[in-house]
Amino acid sequence: MSGPRILAIMGSGETAPTMAKVHRSLFDRLGPDPVPAAILDTPYGFQENADDLSARTVQFFAENVGRPVTIASYRTRDVDAVTTATAVARVREARYLMAGPGSPSYALRHWADGPIPAALADGLRDGGILTMASAAALTLGVVTIPVYEIYKVGADPTWLPGLDLLGPAAGLRAAVVPHYDNAEGGNHDTRFCYMGERRLRALEAQLPAGVFILGVDGHTALVLDLDRGIATVAGLGGVTVRVDGRGTVFPSGSEVAIETLAEVAAGLADGQAVDIGWEPTSRVPGRREASDDARPARAVEPLPDEVATLEGTFIAALTHDQPRDAVAALLDLDDAIEARMRAGEDSPDLDTASATFRSLIVRLGEAAASGTADPRTAIGPFVEALLTLRTRARDARDWPSADLIREQLTAAGVEVRDGADGSSWDLPDR
Repeated sequence: MSGPRILAIMGSGETAPTMAKVHRSLFDRLGPDPVPAAILDTPYGFQENADDLSARTVQFFAENVGRPVTIASYRTRDVDAVTTATAVARVREARYLMAGPGSPSYALRHWADGPIPAALADGLRDGGILTMASAAALTLGVVTIPVYEIYKVGADPTWLPGLDLLGPAAGLRAAVVPHYDNAEGGNHDTRFCYMGERRLRALEAQLPAGVFILGVDGHTALVLDLDRGIATVAGLGGVTVRVDGRGTVFPSGSEVAIETLAEVAAGLADGQAVDIGWEPTSRVPGRREASDDARPARAVEPLPDEVATLEGTFIAALTHDQPRDAVAALLDLDDAIEARMRAGEDSPDLDTASATFRSLIVRLGEAAASGTADPRTAIGPFVEALLTLRTRARDARDWPSADLIREQLTAAGVEVRDGADGSSWDLPDR
């Protein structure tokens, strides 16, 4: 890497339109094209749709940021030497490097004792821009929250050792908590990266001495200019310095010395206020409030509740032999998942919603296979409905769903034929 030394920490939304402006401003610091840029895919390397996530990220940067990026692919430490060397070379050559959603514990496990942490640290030392977002942001500090293990599996609140890039680069002994103002839980507390207040309190009690919580709201970036020693907050929310349940919030538009963040943390630990040039906000740490020029946010139903409602609608439609209503529920579920992905969410609930969507496709296929009296008449509405879903999946490059639909139809004895004018079907054995 070469050029300015910048570490950008994004709370979420790294591939959402809301953060495109931040990406563009960071790229502008590096001058006009060509700017070598890469996406490190380790955090989501375990996901079955990793190829699709990489393709969407490349497309986002091309269309929304106006910059080409490549993929530095290091999905597992068990790859061969050539793959490892290629990934490390791309990381080291990139003047703009980003890692984002997935699992922080997975990323740390596959980076441990390998070449990636040193490459990231060298980049921050020698020059370039490193953007760490969502899951990757969690790995930056002295310690890291294993989010999936606690939130989805029920493990006791505990910390994992982090990369500790913030200490050597910025002089901050912190634990980074993205998704700080998360509100997806609806009637249960999912702030603080799905931990909620109770579990965050338990985690705070286990922090090493002198380490504070550095919370970054969703669709918000903390940009640390390491050469100038300046910290800037950009985006929709704020950044919170928190110690023992007490927090000071730096709202969007704030610009302070990086050392001020550490001074505020020390003041909070001593029960003293630090003059940061304005009155600290009194809002609850992690809960975003609308600014005067912000549009009021539309209330969004928690994803698990929306999935449950649409699954019930789907089942009722099948029970009453209403395939088009069943497909309408599937399309609504697809819209709900896609909307949250476009907004940059990487909630564990998205995995559950996607699994439900695929299972309902299977049920629709089974329903199509159960017709007996007049096969074409009986299964026609179901087959047409599934083909509509398949066309939509193909248009969205969701190849796993498209292939699953075709496999289900084939298993039911339905032959699908793709042509220039779309897809048709037949029952060759009838």
